[in-house]
Amino acid sequence: MKIHNLVFLFLLQFPLSPITAQDSTRSEIVNTVLKSTDGGQTWQDISEGLPGNVQGEGFFANDKGFYLCADKEIYHSKSNFSTASWKKEVFPAAHSSITAGKNGIVAYNYTGQFLQKTNGASEWSSIYTNFPEKEVRTVFETDGGTVFIGCDKGLFRSTNNGQTWKQVQAGGWAMKIVESNGVLMATSQLGIIRSTDGGENWDVVISEGGVGIAVERIKGGFAAITYNTTSETRRVRTSYDGGKTWQPIDAGLPASSFITSIVQVGESFFCGHPSGIFRSSDQGKTWELLLPSIKNKVFILAVSGNVIYAIPRNEGC
Repeated sequence: MKIHNLVFLFLLQFPLSPITAQDSTRSEIVNTVLKSTDGGQTWQDISEGLPGNVQGEGFFANDKGFYLCADKEIYHSKSNFSTASWKKEVFPAAHSSITAGKNGIVAYNYTGQFLQKTNGASEWSSIYTNFPEKEVRTVFETDGGTVFIGCDKGLFRSTNNGQTWKQVQAGGWAMKIVESNGVLMATSQLGIIRSTDGGENWDVVISEGGVGIAVERIKGGFAAITYNTTSETRRVRTSYDGGKTWQPIDAGLPASSFITSIVQVGESFFCGHPSGIFRSSDQGKTWELLLPSIKNKVFILAVSGNVIYAIPRNEGC
């Protein structure tokens, strides 16, 4: 089973307006970008200013707001804006995904081409030109400047800004990577993998015969989603000891093989589920459905500070 690096977005333009659970069947909010600033109680359609009926691919959220690429442009919305406001710039052709780097936005594609637009610069420059592999899934830079590239052959690491690369993990593709307190976690074809020595060595910490779906930093630890081949469902877990042990937090969620996202805002967890967006205010003991699903789609969630972004996509890998 292959999992593409994030989602295909079909973005429509509509006026900014609050959306509640009762509005979730409205056709005009299908395939759009939603934003909540009140813990998921209400959602705003912030698609105004985005290209209509255009397929976009690749997005991320960080302390500067929300970024997505669509129609050969990158769109940026600051999280502290109360109205829909997008700043756009030309996006390099043939580069389908974006991620945040320490020095600026990194654009890359599946065939192994990389560009970077450094902070304050107006042009894109080629980087990682000697990366030895193709089939690129993700790019991640640690707080200390070490760069990891996940591809279909595993994880590669560079400690000298991409001048040389070393394969540090094999056994199939590797994708989402996060870091917290010196511990690295990643999703992989083997499950959830972990490194405590800067990425030199990796161990499988969750393996149920299936793959790692998602991994995120949470307060004091990590949250992860994996696929269980026995139950044929996706499981949601948290760890508060650097990934050594994991506790299930999905007993209150409907069982599903398409759970996509788990994030934390404040003390609450939010889960992107085929039934909609769920919130737990008690560390996953119980869950409340905040926003039902839209037209059989499942939400991908991203967080910038206390702002939650939700993008509906088709179910499946």
